[in-house]
Amino acid sequence: MASIFYTYLQVGFHHIFNLQAYDHMVFVLAMCALYTGQEWRRILALVTSFTLGHSITLALSTLEIITFNTALIELLIPITILLACLHNFTQLGKGKRKGSAVWTWGNFFAVAFGLIHGMGFSNYLKSLLGKGENIVLELFAFNVGIELGQLLIVALILVISAILVSGFRVARRDWVLGVSAAAGAIALMLILEQELTAIF
Repeated sequence: MASIFYTYLQVGFHHIFNLQAYDHMVFVLAMCALYTGQEWRRILALVTSFTLGHSITLALSTLEIITFNTALIELLIPITILLACLHNFTQLGKGKRKGSAVWTWGNFFAVAFGLIHGMGFSNYLKSLLGKGENIVLELFAFNVGIELGQLLIVALILVISAILVSGFRVARRDWVLGVSAAAGAIALMLILEQELTAIF
């Protein structure tokens, strides 16, 4: 049982922490671009919200309690990236966020976006599980692996941000603008790719 757990934990980790899953990685990048390591409570709240969302639909979809249009989900995922980037642009010039609240409207959007990404995760997991009846352990381990990979991505983003902003004196506004613009461009490319696939 331990070996099964570890196997699916690795599968979940490598599913999100690799270049083939760059759409999910780019979303996490866009979601965290506004924040510094000093705002770790807000980051943790956002990541937890996103995790809550994708855990729900990952479980429901893998257990075949819900079904969905795969093409629609593949289109909605880059749309969530684009919306996260647009939100970042609206925050430019507002200065440092004040207040101690870590749960904001942004967390509810993170949950909603997580619901969409969870359905995207489930496609891969279902292809591995086949028609097995008892998949709770595999499902849990896969989700833990995704979470660990996601946290590693967040940690790397914060380290790179600290190096550029504190070490190389890059303006935080420029960091947010550059990251959000790059992530938004990737999202638009993915949206266009999905539209072209639907046409041809």
